[in-house]
Amino acid sequence: MPALNEILTEMFNFVESIDMNQIPSVDLRDFLGKNNDKRLSFIKNLGKAYEEIGFVALKGHFLDNDLVDELYTQVRMFFSLPDEIKAKYEISGLAGQRGYTSFGKEHAKGRTAGDLKEFFHFGQNNSPSNGEDYPENVLVDENPAFNSIGQKTFSKLEKTGLFVLRALALHLGLDEFYFDNYVRSGNSILRAIHYPPIKKEPKKAERAAAHGDINLITLLMGAQGRGLQVQNHQGDWIDAIAEEDELVINVGDMLSRHTNNKLKSTIHRVVNPDRSSWGSSRYSIPFFMHPISEMKLDVLPHCIDVENPKKFQNITAGEFLEERLRDLGLRK
Repeated sequence: MPALNEILTEMFNFVESIDMNQIPSVDLRDFLGKNNDKRLSFIKNLGKAYEEIGFVALKGHFLDNDLVDELYTQVRMFFSLPDEIKAKYEISGLAGQRGYTSFGKEHAKGRTAGDLKEFFHFGQNNSPSNGEDYPENVLVDENPAFNSIGQKTFSKLEKTGLFVLRALALHLGLDEFYFDNYVRSGNSILRAIHYPPIKKEPKKAERAAAHGDINLITLLMGAQGRGLQVQNHQGDWIDAIAEEDELVINVGDMLSRHTNNKLKSTIHRVVNPDRSSWGSSRYSIPFFMHPISEMKLDVLPHCIDVENPKKFQNITAGEFLEERLRDLGLRK
Protein backbone atom coordinates (compact mmCIF):
# COMPACT_ATOMS: atom_id res chain seq x y z
CA MET A 1 0.00 0.00 0.00
CA PRO A 2 1.52 3.39 -0.97
CA ALA A 3 2.61 5.77 1.75
CA LEU A 4 0.39 8.76 2.57
CA ASN A 5 2.90 11.26 1.18
CA GLU A 6 2.95 9.38 -2.14
CA ILE A 7 -0.85 9.55 -2.35
CA LEU A 8 -0.83 13.27 -1.58
CA THR A 9 1.85 13.87 -4.22
CA GLU A 10 -0.21 12.06 -6.84
CA MET A 11 -3.30 14.06 -5.88
CA PHE A 12 -1.34 17.33 -6.08
CA ASN A 13 0.05 16.47 -9.50
CA PHE A 14 -3.41 15.56 -10.76
CA VAL A 15 -4.95 18.83 -9.57
CA GLU A 16 -2.07 20.97 -10.83
CA SER A 17 -1.75 19.43 -14.28
CA ILE A 18 -2.70 21.54 -17.29
CA ASP A 19 -5.82 20.69 -19.26
CA MET A 20 -4.27 19.80 -22.61
CA ASN A 21 -7.53 20.61 -24.43
CA GLN A 22 -7.61 24.31 -23.62
CA ILE A 23 -5.27 27.27 -23.34
CA PRO A 24 -4.63 28.16 -19.67
CA SER A 25 -5.27 31.77 -18.61
CA VAL A 26 -3.07 33.93 -16.35
CA ASP A 27 -3.20 37.57 -15.25
CA LEU A 28 -0.05 39.72 -15.47
CA ARG A 29 -1.36 41.95 -12.67
CA ASP A 30 -0.71 39.07 -10.28
CA PHE A 31 2.99 39.30 -11.15
CA LEU A 32 3.13 43.11 -11.05
CA GLY A 33 1.20 43.51 -7.77
CA LYS A 34 2.46 43.50 -4.18
CA ASN A 35 0.86 40.19 -3.13
CA ASN A 36 3.79 37.77 -3.03
CA ASP A 37 1.58 34.67 -3.06
CA LYS A 38 -0.13 35.82 -6.27
CA ARG A 39 3.24 36.68 -7.79
CA LEU A 40 4.65 33.23 -7.03
CA SER A 41 1.45 31.59 -8.30
CA PHE A 42 1.73 33.50 -11.59
CA ILE A 43 5.35 32.37 -12.06
CA LYS A 44 4.42 28.76 -11.28
CA ASN A 45 1.33 28.66 -13.52
CA LEU A 46 3.06 30.43 -16.41
CA GLY A 47 6.06 28.11 -16.28
CA LYS A 48 3.93 24.98 -15.98
CA ALA A 49 1.80 26.03 -18.95
CA TYR A 50 4.89 26.62 -21.10
CA GLU A 51 6.39 23.29 -20.06
CA GLU A 52 3.22 21.35 -20.84
CA ILE A 53 1.57 23.08 -23.81
CA GLY A 54 3.60 26.16 -24.77
CA PHE A 55 0.70 28.65 -24.85
CA VAL A 56 -1.15 30.88 -22.36
CA ALA A 57 -3.88 33.49 -22.58
CA LEU A 58 -2.80 36.64 -20.73
CA LYS A 59 -4.96 39.24 -19.04
CA GLY A 60 -3.69 42.46 -17.46
CA HIS A 61 -1.38 43.51 -20.31
CA PHE A 62 -0.58 47.11 -21.27
CA LEU A 63 -2.89 47.48 -24.29
CA ASP A 64 -6.13 49.40 -23.77
CA ASN A 65 -9.32 48.92 -25.74
CA ASP A 66 -9.16 52.29 -27.50
CA LEU A 67 -5.65 51.55 -28.82
CA VAL A 68 -6.70 48.10 -30.02
CA ASP A 69 -9.80 49.45 -31.77
CA GLU A 70 -7.80 52.19 -33.52
CA LEU A 71 -5.10 49.73 -34.54
CA TYR A 72 -7.59 47.43 -36.24
CA THR A 73 -9.19 50.39 -37.97
CA GLN A 74 -5.83 51.45 -39.41
CA VAL A 75 -4.86 47.88 -40.35
CA ARG A 76 -8.09 47.39 -42.29
CA MET A 77 -7.56 50.70 -44.07
CA PHE A 78 -4.05 49.74 -45.14
CA PHE A 79 -4.98 46.34 -46.50
CA SER A 80 -7.94 47.83 -48.36
CA LEU A 81 -5.53 49.93 -50.45
CA PRO A 82 -5.12 48.86 -54.10
CA ASP A 83 -2.44 46.22 -54.68
CA GLU A 84 -0.34 48.62 -56.72
CA ILE A 85 -0.23 51.04 -53.77
CA LYS A 86 0.67 48.34 -51.24
CA ALA A 87 3.39 47.10 -53.62
CA LYS A 88 5.27 50.39 -53.11
CA TYR A 89 5.96 49.27 -49.55
CA GLU A 90 7.40 45.85 -50.42
CA ILE A 91 11.09 46.71 -50.33
CA SER A 92 13.55 44.44 -52.10
CA GLY A 93 16.45 43.19 -50.00
CA LEU A 94 14.76 43.41 -46.60
CA ALA A 95 13.61 39.75 -46.58
CA GLY A 96 10.22 40.99 -45.44
CA GLN A 97 11.63 42.29 -42.15
CA ARG A 98 10.07 45.73 -42.63
CA GLY A 99 7.14 46.96 -44.64
CA TYR A 100 4.76 44.94 -46.79
CA THR A 101 4.94 41.29 -47.89
CA SER A 102 2.49 40.37 -50.62
CA PHE A 103 -0.01 37.53 -50.68
CA GLY A 104 1.32 33.97 -50.73
CA LYS A 105 5.00 34.84 -50.50
CA GLU A 106 5.76 33.29 -47.10
CA HIS A 107 5.46 29.56 -46.50
CA ALA A 108 5.99 27.33 -43.48
CA LYS A 109 9.30 25.52 -43.00
CA GLY A 110 9.37 22.36 -45.11
CA ARG A 111 6.53 23.47 -47.39
CA THR A 112 6.44 25.12 -50.80
CA ALA A 113 2.77 26.23 -50.93
CA GLY A 114 2.53 29.88 -49.85
CA ASP A 115 0.29 30.79 -46.93
CA LEU A 116 -2.97 32.53 -47.78
CA LYS A 117 -2.00 35.85 -46.24
CA GLU A 118 -0.36 39.25 -46.75
CA PHE A 119 1.27 41.21 -43.96
CA PHE A 120 3.09 44.36 -42.87
CA HIS A 121 6.03 44.59 -40.44
CA PHE A 122 6.97 47.30 -37.94
CA GLY A 123 10.32 47.17 -36.12
CA GLN A 124 12.11 49.33 -33.57
CA ASN A 125 11.33 52.98 -34.21
CA ASN A 126 14.45 54.48 -32.62
CA SER A 127 18.06 53.81 -33.50
CA PRO A 128 19.29 51.25 -30.94
CA SER A 129 22.10 52.23 -28.59
CA ASN A 130 23.39 48.65 -28.39
CA GLY A 131 25.23 48.59 -31.71
CA GLU A 132 22.51 46.69 -33.59
CA ASP A 133 21.91 47.71 -37.22
CA TYR A 134 18.22 47.29 -38.03
CA PRO A 135 16.45 48.32 -41.23
CA GLU A 136 14.48 51.55 -40.98
CA ASN A 137 10.73 51.27 -40.70
CA VAL A 138 8.75 51.65 -43.92
CA LEU A 139 6.30 54.54 -43.60
CA VAL A 140 2.97 54.51 -45.42
CA ASP A 141 2.35 57.89 -47.05
CA GLU A 142 -1.35 57.34 -47.68
CA ASN A 143 -2.17 56.78 -44.01
CA PRO A 144 0.20 58.39 -41.43
CA ALA A 145 -1.96 57.18 -38.53
CA PHE A 146 -1.14 53.58 -39.51
CA ASN A 147 2.53 54.33 -38.79
CA SER A 148 2.01 56.04 -35.44
CA ILE A 149 -0.56 53.58 -34.08
CA GLY A 150 1.62 50.66 -35.14
CA GLN A 151 4.60 52.07 -33.26
CA LYS A 152 2.54 52.78 -30.13
CA THR A 153 1.26 49.20 -30.16
CA PHE A 154 4.82 47.91 -30.65
CA SER A 155 5.94 49.70 -27.46
CA LYS A 156 3.03 48.40 -25.35
CA LEU A 157 3.57 44.80 -26.45
CA GLU A 158 7.34 45.04 -25.96
CA LYS A 159 6.71 46.20 -22.37
CA THR A 160 4.27 43.35 -21.76
CA GLY A 161 6.69 40.78 -23.18
CA LEU A 162 9.52 42.04 -20.99
CA PHE A 163 7.55 41.25 -17.81
CA VAL A 164 6.52 37.83 -19.12
CA LEU A 165 10.20 37.03 -19.72
CA ARG A 166 11.07 38.23 -16.23
CA ALA A 167 8.59 35.75 -14.78
CA LEU A 168 9.98 32.99 -16.98
CA ALA A 169 13.53 33.83 -15.89
CA LEU A 170 12.50 33.28 -12.27
CA HIS A 171 10.77 30.02 -13.19
CA LEU A 172 14.00 28.85 -14.82
CA GLY A 173 16.09 29.73 -11.76
CA LEU A 174 17.75 32.70 -13.46
CA ASP A 175 18.09 36.29 -12.31
CA GLU A 176 14.77 38.08 -12.84
CA PHE A 177 16.37 40.54 -15.25
CA TYR A 178 18.33 37.95 -17.24
CA PHE A 179 16.54 38.70 -20.53
CA ASP A 180 16.34 42.50 -20.15
CA ASN A 181 19.52 43.51 -21.97
CA TYR A 182 18.82 40.99 -24.74
CA VAL A 183 15.31 42.21 -25.57
CA ARG A 184 15.52 45.93 -24.82
CA SER A 185 15.99 47.39 -28.32
CA GLY A 186 15.92 43.82 -29.62
CA ASN A 187 15.09 42.80 -33.18
CA SER A 188 11.38 42.42 -32.40
CA ILE A 189 8.69 42.72 -35.06
CA LEU A 190 5.02 43.68 -34.96
CA ARG A 191 3.20 41.95 -37.82
CA ALA A 192 -0.23 43.04 -39.05
CA ILE A 193 -1.72 40.10 -40.98
CA HIS A 194 -4.61 40.06 -43.44
CA TYR A 195 -6.08 36.73 -44.50
CA PRO A 196 -8.18 37.79 -47.52
CA PRO A 197 -11.46 36.18 -48.56
CA ILE A 198 -10.93 32.81 -50.24
CA LYS A 199 -12.16 32.96 -53.83
CA LYS A 200 -11.43 29.40 -55.00
CA GLU A 201 -10.57 26.01 -53.56
CA PRO A 202 -7.06 26.29 -52.06
CA LYS A 203 -4.56 23.79 -53.45
CA LYS A 204 -2.82 22.35 -50.39
CA ALA A 205 -2.60 25.84 -48.90
CA GLU A 206 -3.80 27.14 -45.55
CA ARG A 207 -4.08 30.61 -44.10
CA ALA A 208 -1.01 29.72 -42.05
CA ALA A 209 0.36 26.18 -42.31
CA ALA A 210 1.56 24.36 -39.20
CA HIS A 211 4.73 25.95 -37.85
CA GLY A 212 6.70 26.98 -34.79
CA ASP A 213 7.71 30.62 -34.31
CA ILE A 214 11.35 31.67 -34.64
CA ASN A 215 11.67 34.08 -31.72
CA LEU A 216 11.70 33.98 -27.90
CA ILE A 217 7.98 34.56 -27.30
CA THR A 218 5.05 35.70 -29.47
CA LEU A 219 2.25 37.93 -28.19
CA LEU A 220 -0.82 37.58 -30.39
CA MET A 221 -3.77 39.90 -30.80
CA GLY A 222 -6.81 38.67 -32.70
CA ALA A 223 -7.36 35.15 -31.32
CA GLN A 224 -10.96 35.87 -30.31
CA GLY A 225 -12.50 33.76 -33.08
CA ARG A 226 -11.97 30.25 -34.40
CA GLY A 227 -9.06 29.69 -36.75
CA LEU A 228 -5.91 29.50 -34.63
CA GLN A 229 -5.19 25.95 -33.53
CA VAL A 230 -2.48 24.52 -31.27
CA GLN A 231 -1.14 20.97 -31.40
CA ASN A 232 -0.93 19.49 -27.91
CA HIS A 233 1.61 16.86 -26.95
CA GLN A 234 -0.83 14.06 -27.77
CA GLY A 235 -0.86 15.31 -31.36
CA ASP A 236 -4.42 16.67 -31.18
CA TRP A 237 -5.30 20.07 -32.67
CA ILE A 238 -7.20 22.28 -30.22
CA ASP A 239 -8.78 25.69 -30.81
CA ALA A 240 -6.89 28.58 -29.19
CA ILE A 241 -9.62 31.12 -28.48
CA ALA A 242 -8.91 34.02 -26.11
CA GLU A 243 -11.30 36.31 -24.26
CA GLU A 244 -11.72 39.87 -25.54
CA ASP A 245 -9.24 41.25 -23.01
CA GLU A 246 -6.59 38.52 -23.48
CA LEU A 247 -3.46 38.09 -25.55
CA VAL A 248 -2.36 34.62 -26.57
CA ILE A 249 1.35 34.20 -25.82
CA ASN A 250 3.48 31.27 -26.95
CA VAL A 251 7.08 30.13 -26.69
CA GLY A 252 9.19 30.40 -29.84
CA ASP A 253 12.00 28.21 -31.11
CA MET A 254 14.77 30.45 -29.74
CA LEU A 255 13.54 30.08 -26.15
CA SER A 256 12.90 26.39 -26.66
CA ARG A 257 16.50 25.89 -27.81
CA HIS A 258 17.88 28.00 -24.97
CA THR A 259 16.02 25.88 -22.37
CA ASN A 260 16.78 22.53 -24.03
CA ASN A 261 13.06 22.21 -24.85
CA LYS A 262 12.08 22.56 -21.18
CA LEU A 263 9.80 25.37 -22.37
CA LYS A 264 7.92 24.06 -25.40
CA SER A 265 7.70 25.79 -28.77
CA THR A 266 4.32 24.41 -29.75
CA ILE A 267 3.32 23.82 -33.35
CA HIS A 268 0.31 25.93 -34.38
CA ARG A 269 -1.61 26.90 -37.51
CA VAL A 270 -4.45 29.07 -38.83
CA VAL A 271 -6.91 26.83 -40.62
CA ASN A 272 -9.13 27.83 -43.52
CA PRO A 273 -12.70 28.63 -42.50
CA ASP A 274 -15.77 26.67 -43.53
CA ARG A 275 -16.81 27.35 -47.12
CA SER A 276 -19.75 29.42 -45.83
CA SER A 277 -17.22 31.91 -44.39
CA TRP A 278 -14.84 32.08 -47.34
CA GLY A 279 -16.06 35.57 -48.20
CA SER A 280 -14.81 37.06 -44.92
CA SER A 281 -11.39 38.47 -44.14
CA ARG A 282 -9.49 37.61 -40.96
CA TYR A 283 -7.00 39.89 -39.24
CA SER A 284 -4.48 39.05 -36.53
CA ILE A 285 -1.55 40.97 -35.10
CA PRO A 286 1.33 39.04 -33.53
CA PHE A 287 4.33 40.65 -31.84
CA PHE A 288 7.43 38.50 -32.35
CA MET A 289 9.80 39.24 -29.48
CA HIS A 290 13.37 38.81 -30.72
CA PRO A 291 16.58 39.42 -28.81
CA ILE A 292 19.62 41.26 -30.12
CA SER A 293 21.48 39.27 -32.76
CA GLU A 294 24.48 38.58 -30.51
CA MET A 295 22.49 36.72 -27.85
CA LYS A 296 23.85 33.21 -27.51
CA LEU A 297 21.10 30.59 -27.66
CA ASP A 298 23.43 27.95 -26.19
CA VAL A 299 21.50 25.52 -23.99
CA LEU A 300 21.41 26.72 -20.38
CA PRO A 301 23.65 24.38 -18.33
CA HIS A 302 21.06 23.70 -15.64
CA CYS A 303 18.58 22.54 -18.33
CA ILE A 304 20.89 19.60 -19.12
CA ASP A 305 20.98 16.39 -17.11
CA VAL A 306 21.27 12.64 -17.62
CA GLU A 307 17.62 12.30 -18.67
CA ASN A 308 17.75 15.46 -20.81
CA PRO A 309 21.07 15.61 -22.68
CA LYS A 310 21.91 18.68 -24.73
CA LYS A 311 19.59 18.67 -27.77
CA PHE A 312 20.83 21.71 -29.73
CA GLN A 313 24.09 23.01 -31.12
CA ASN A 314 25.40 26.43 -30.09
CA ILE A 315 24.16 29.31 -32.25
CA THR A 316 23.49 33.03 -31.92
CA ALA A 317 20.05 34.58 -32.33
CA GLY A 318 21.20 36.39 -35.48
CA GLU A 319 22.52 33.21 -37.09
CA PHE A 320 19.35 31.31 -36.21
CA LEU A 321 17.13 34.06 -37.65
CA GLU A 322 19.00 34.05 -40.97
CA GLU A 323 18.70 30.28 -41.17
CA ARG A 324 14.96 30.38 -40.59
CA LEU A 325 14.34 33.25 -43.03
CA ARG A 326 15.80 31.01 -45.73
CA ASP A 327 13.54 28.15 -44.60
CA LEU A 328 10.50 30.44 -44.96
CA GLY A 329 11.41 31.53 -48.50
CA LEU A 330 12.01 35.14 -47.45
CA ARG A 331 15.79 35.05 -47.79
CA LYS A 332 17.56 33.55 -50.81
